[in-house]
Amino acid sequence: MADDPQRNFRSAYYEKVGFRGVEEKKSLEILLKDHPLDLDKLSTFSQRFPLPSMYRIHVWKVLLGILPPHSDSHTRVGGYRKGQYQDILEGLEVMRYINSSTPSTHIYLRMFQLESQLLPRCSETSPPDEENEDFLSIARAMEEIVDDPVDCYWLIKCFVNQFQAKFGDSLPHLPKSLEHYLSQEEPRLLTHLRNSGALALLPYSLWFRRCFAGCFPESSLQRVWDKVISGSCKILVFVALEILLSYKIVLMGISRPEGVAKFLCNIPQENTDAIVTKAIDLWHKYCGTPMHAV
Repeated sequence: MADDPQRNFRSAYYEKVGFRGVEEKKSLEILLKDHPLDLDKLSTFSQRFPLPSMYRIHVWKVLLGILPPHSDSHTRVGGYRKGQYQDILEGLEVMRYINSSTPSTHIYLRMFQLESQLLPRCSETSPPDEENEDFLSIARAMEEIVDDPVDCYWLIKCFVNQFQAKFGDSLPHLPKSLEHYLSQEEPRLLTHLRNSGALALLPYSLWFRRCFAGCFPESSLQRVWDKVISGSCKILVFVALEILLSYKIVLMGISRPEGVAKFLCNIPQENTDAIVTKAIDLWHKYCGTPMHAV
């Protein structure tokens, strides 16, 4: 039977907007009708499929605990979140930590610091340290994905808190994990990076602490964050691996370790969707595909 061009066009379109076919969208809609919502099933779905754009933020809010599993409480809890946001904002204005010219990402940082009891004295405020720069990078990326500032702050805060709580102990081991999988996929490239001294200078902070915020455009980044928010930090290793594999020829031609690091911190932006797709395939190849049942 000949391929149906119209069907192929629809499939490509569905892939582009965030889901491979109508069946996945229907499956998610069934999951979202559960009372209460089943977080394990939502996590498994998010691990196995890209989230449709129209449901992504809602699913993230549920998985991050911003909204409870009981859907009938969502409006009320959303009101509480908005009120808490306004209270923190007004408190920082009264204490003169922020004003009308403060960038929104720095406002989110101060709000996060206040809630975490890490707010410095006004007289001791200094340029952001590396940990705060990680937060600001994630905040800048989230701001491109989410329009509403209340939702944006809660998503940043809960993303950062969950990432540190779940994966903080695993982060130091991710570079070694990357080396292991690179040795399986492209040992010659690993040898080159090792011998040139570039292996130690790979942008691990950008990749693993900032979860590729500032590396990928948001259309690609949100597909990676689907997997992180639903419970996998290992996906970060495979995204880094696929970046190395995709630019193998370029990297093999760079002899200076600083040149490798500079290139990887500023990779071309036109190929990132393909990199994420291949990275997810590698992740499933090595770690398996979670089974999903509606």
